[in-house]
Amino acid sequence: MLEITRQDREKIFGQKGTVLWLTGLPCSGKTTLATTLQSFLFQENILVYVLDGDQFRKGLSSDLDFSREGRKENIRRIGETSKLFADAGFITITAVISPFREDRENVRKIFDPIQFVEIFVDCPIEECERRDVKGHYRRARKGEISNFTGVSSPYESPENPEIWLKSDRQSVHECIKIIVDYLNKKKNISSCEP
Repeated sequence: MLEITRQDREKIFGQKGTVLWLTGLPCSGKTTLATTLQSFLFQENILVYVLDGDQFRKGLSSDLDFSREGRKENIRRIGETSKLFADAGFITITAVISPFREDRENVRKIFDPIQFVEIFVDCPIEECERRDVKGHYRRARKGEISNFTGVSSPYESPENPEIWLKSDRQSVHECIKIIVDYLNKKKNISSCEP
């Protein structure tokens, strides 16, 4: 066999390479959900990896600013990287604000439809501000941080995400169960129950 396809890997691994694209306001719970979900899936012997927006900003996207163009390029890079992981057979969880619909739709286009799952981590901005232990919202409201999503830069909510979570009303466990149930139903993973 000269070429190993994504389908070959999926057959051996018993899972479909998938990207779970968590989007939402800063402090809505994306990273908490991503790391908790990763831990659960890993314990179920599922190949899984988290690509966190903060990690990208410190590494592969450290040369980018928070302008519209800088954000667009950051999301493109995260999308292309997550595609590599998905093609390798991983369940890849991204935890990125990705505030603009157009950028998320452009990422979606590089995947087969079954590979991309947009998950809206919906949380009122007041609750996000309450959760903000680093004080970024407060600093943004004082004008100390520019282009801060939700304050001085817009967040465009998904219109038709595959999964819509209400992180201010649903517990982390409830959110994880919704995601895992979706993956089970779509047969992206071997059946498991959180």
